[in-house]
Amino acid sequence: MTQTRSIVAGALDVAYLESGPADGPAAVLLHGFPYDVHAYDVVAPLLAAQGCRVIVPYLRGYGPTRFRSAESPRSGQQAALGHDLLALLDALAIPSAALGGYDWGGRAACIVAALWPERARCLVSTGDPYNVQNIAAAGEPADPQAEYRYWYQYYFHGERGRAGLQRNRRELCRLLWQLWSPNWQFDEATYAQSAAAFDNPDFVEVVIHSYRHRFGLAPGDPAFAETERRLAAQPPITVPTIALVGEGDGVTPPEGAERDRRRFVGRYELRSIPLVGHNLPQEAPEAFADALLTFQRK
Repeated sequence: MTQTRSIVAGALDVAYLESGPADGPAAVLLHGFPYDVHAYDVVAPLLAAQGCRVIVPYLRGYGPTRFRSAESPRSGQQAALGHDLLALLDALAIPSAALGGYDWGGRAACIVAALWPERARCLVSTGDPYNVQNIAAAGEPADPQAEYRYWYQYYFHGERGRAGLQRNRRELCRLLWQLWSPNWQFDEATYAQSAAAFDNPDFVEVVIHSYRHRFGLAPGDPAFAETERRLAAQPPITVPTIALVGEGDGVTPPEGAERDRRRFVGRYELRSIPLVGHNLPQEAPEAFADALLTFQRK
C-alpha cells in the first residue's frame, strides 16, 4: 500500500510516496522536469512486490514539497538536487539505496553516486546516463539538431520565458511531453495528474534558475559552491550502473549514452528500448523496474 508522507530534510519539507516493507532494501526513484512522482506509479509496486522499500519524493519546486524558510534561495542548480537527495537519505536513516532517476532526478542520482558512492548501492539512469552538467563548457555550441531540441532552455534565459512559464505552465509542459515522447499516447487525465505538481509556488523560480545556472547565467547558492567545484571535475561513477535509453527520446537521443560509457568505471550496462521517449519510467515501467531488480537479485 502506498502512503504519502513528509519529512524535514535539509532546506526542505519533502513530500514523498512510500511503499513496500519498511525493512526492505531501499530504492529511491526520482522524477524529472516537467513530471512528478506519478512517473513511477507502475514501477513502485513492481519493486515493492519484490520486497523493496520504495521512496518516491517530489523534487524541490514540485507538488507538496516546500522550502522550510522564505529566505532559502530557490535554486534549481545541480548541486542543490544532489544535496536534497543526500539530505533525504539522512532524514530517512537510509545508509545506502538503489537510486533510479531521469532528467533532473537522474542528475540528483548521478551526483550522489559520483560524490558519495557509499550512499548508492546501484544506479539506474536514463537519457544522458552521466547526467552531471559540465557548466564550464556550457557556452560551447552544440550541433544544430541539439540546439533545436534545447529551444525551451534558451527561452527560459529571458524574462519573456519566465513570464511564459508562469502564465502558460500547463500548456508549455504538455507541449514538452508531446515533443519529448512522440510515440507515447498519454491521455489528458494522465497529464493532469502530474501537472498539478507544477502549481507549487516555487516551481517557476526553481525551473528558471536551473536553466540559467547550468549555462553560467545565474549565480549558484553559496552553500553548494564546494560541491559545484567537485562536479566541475566531472568525477567518474564507480557504482554498478544500468543506463536505459529510449530510442524515441525527443530531447536526449540515444547516441549520447555510448559517449557517456567512459564516465563509468564500475559495472556498466547499456539497454536500449525501441520507441520509448523521455519519460522512460512511465512509458516502459517494466524495463525500468527490471533494471533496478537486476542488482536486487545479486
